[in-house]
Amino acid sequence: MAPRNKDVGSSSPFDDPTDHSSPYFVHPSDGPSSVIASPNLDGSNYHSWARSMCRALGGGSISSIVDELDPLFRAWNRCNMLVHSWIMNSVSPSIAQSIVFMENACDVWVDLKERFAQGDLVRISELMQEIYTLQQDSKSVTTFYSELKILWEELEIYMPIPNCTCRVRCLREFMRNARHNHTLLYAIRFLTGLNEGFGMVKSQILFMNKKNFYGFTI
Repeated sequence: MAPRNKDVGSSSPFDDPTDHSSPYFVHPSDGPSSVIASPNLDGSNYHSWARSMCRALGGGSISSIVDELDPLFRAWNRCNMLVHSWIMNSVSPSIAQSIVFMENACDVWVDLKERFAQGDLVRISELMQEIYTLQQDSKSVTTFYSELKILWEELEIYMPIPNCTCRVRCLREFMRNARHNHTLLYAIRFLTGLNEGFGMVKSQILFMNKKNFYGFTI
């Protein structure tokens, strides 16, 4: 990074918008409408929207620069305004109006999270009800599985299986068993939702012991 004792008017190699190695690099095709998360944030879909937005943005972060005399301020501000525009175009009109006067894209992101990530328990309740009442009925097995998978993956956003934080590889079985049990519940829910025509297959699979069941894939 450029030394801080340079003249105010001096430039930095990281301030060059055409330098691909710069964290502030902006592709010529990037504009206010070049990144849009789908579906737009409407207040009830924060977690799925946030994940979609993170994927669209490609991850990563840049520290805020608030000093306008900083030689990197211009480059940072260009990126900041662009990300702000992407967020604005990925939320409902009413939500967009509430963040239009905020200057820092990071502040916008934090504000949206604080406002809309709090409805977790309501959505978890809805998802669990949908998951445990979903049946194959007239749907094909593939369609039924896809519908169940969508609901299950959204539930995992709200209730993710925690990752081990040990500095060295954890040799305990706790996390492995937790993941196995999670997979087991998912497989059982899928099997129990199938039509009666699959009764024989379901019985054979459900009578497996746990060790063999863990190797079962759906």
